[in-house]
Amino acid sequence: MHLALERIAELTRGTQWEGRLWLVGGAVRDEMLGLPPSPDYDIVLEGDALAVAEHLFRSGGTDGHPTTYARFGTVAVGVQGATIEFATARRESYDPESRKPHVEPATLLDDALRRDFTANTLMRNLHSGELLDPLRVGMVDLRAGILRTPLDPAQTFHDDPLRMLRAVRFRWRLGWEYAPGLATAIQNEAPRLGIISRERVRDEWTKMLLHPSASNAMRDLLALGLLKRFAPEFESMLGVTQGKWHHLDVWDHTLLVLDNVIQDGGHLELRLAALFHDVAKPATRTIDDKGDIRFFTHEIVGAEMTRTRLRDLRFGEATVEAVARLVKNHMRLTSGPSFTPSAARRLLRDLGDQVDDLIALVDADARGLKAGTRTLDLTVVRERIEATKIATPVSMLESPLSGAEIMAITGWSPGPEVGRIKAALREMVLEGQLAPDDLEQARKLVAEWTEPTY
Repeated sequence: MHLALERIAELTRGTQWEGRLWLVGGAVRDEMLGLPPSPDYDIVLEGDALAVAEHLFRSGGTDGHPTTYARFGTVAVGVQGATIEFATARRESYDPESRKPHVEPATLLDDALRRDFTANTLMRNLHSGELLDPLRVGMVDLRAGILRTPLDPAQTFHDDPLRMLRAVRFRWRLGWEYAPGLATAIQNEAPRLGIISRERVRDEWTKMLLHPSASNAMRDLLALGLLKRFAPEFESMLGVTQGKWHHLDVWDHTLLVLDNVIQDGGHLELRLAALFHDVAKPATRTIDDKGDIRFFTHEIVGAEMTRTRLRDLRFGEATVEAVARLVKNHMRLTSGPSFTPSAARRLLRDLGDQVDDLIALVDADARGLKAGTRTLDLTVVRERIEATKIATPVSMLESPLSGAEIMAITGWSPGPEVGRIKAALREMVLEGQLAPDDLEQARKLVAEWTEPTY
């Protein structure tokens, strides 16, 4: 038992709450499955949840003052570094256009009936350790690996559509199967996902993507009609053939690249980049006179589509730009068999700390092509990148002279000509024709380029 739970049991022993506090939900389920414990715990009781939290606070057992959610009869508090949410056992009713319920105090059985899945209704008494199965099917379904809703699944998903995403996440995280009728209920209720905030959808999707089973979850989201409710671009990939370089359509290729990134331990931004790297191929697909399939500018169009979708899902701007940058640049290492020092400098200038991520994405993408179609040895790329980093730090891959210094030499006022001179100097640095710290040569060049002619 987590130290936080032991502390709560200790401080409530001998009080009116002894024997009435029940750990419920994922913590009990994961304990029964032998999974690692969560840092967050839910405790339910037939009584006033706020009163328990206030008692713990007055007793010095909490990390701070409780945070109360009066509408739902819940209160959150930190204990021993863990987040504990106390809830008054309740029954719920819903308005058609909201997932926020009207609640009223009720019994432990009523509380179990309003939960998402039967395996999440199991309760463990905090003082005695007794395991309670209020619906008498929770343990059966847990042992059988079945995701079943306490009530009719259509009602459960209609009341709170977020549970449909949770169903997909739990299925693939736990390796379980849907109970009969559950998948059909999701397909029927999928349009209800539109009432869920984008932040909530983002959080559930992110949890799926961070699990090794992410590609299976994506297939499930597509098949159940959920994916098109928050990222319809992906459905357009299905059945889009790609020509001689590929043996898979855009959709299956994308999921293979995602699997490759996951296999390599890729973080969230890389996984999102894997998903979005070919997102614009359906929109840019053409067939030339020879019958060859082309996707001109799909990386550029795809970067903008990526920004639009990730912003819509309320991802942070740093994440949006990092993923879009990878999508925009994922073709840069596939255009030819060589990788020059100049190309290395340009890549470092444009990608900075994301260079390694781009190489990882390109590698994962290449492993999703037909055998024998890789055109560039990425080992050589990595070696040249490292050598370039040592020889020319990224911070020096710019014009040796600032705009102010150029104006001092030329006597010009601010304007586009100054910018063009600065860009020309930067280009010479990138091409290896001018050392980034050679100020004397840079000044000489500026003087020569701007010397009046008569």
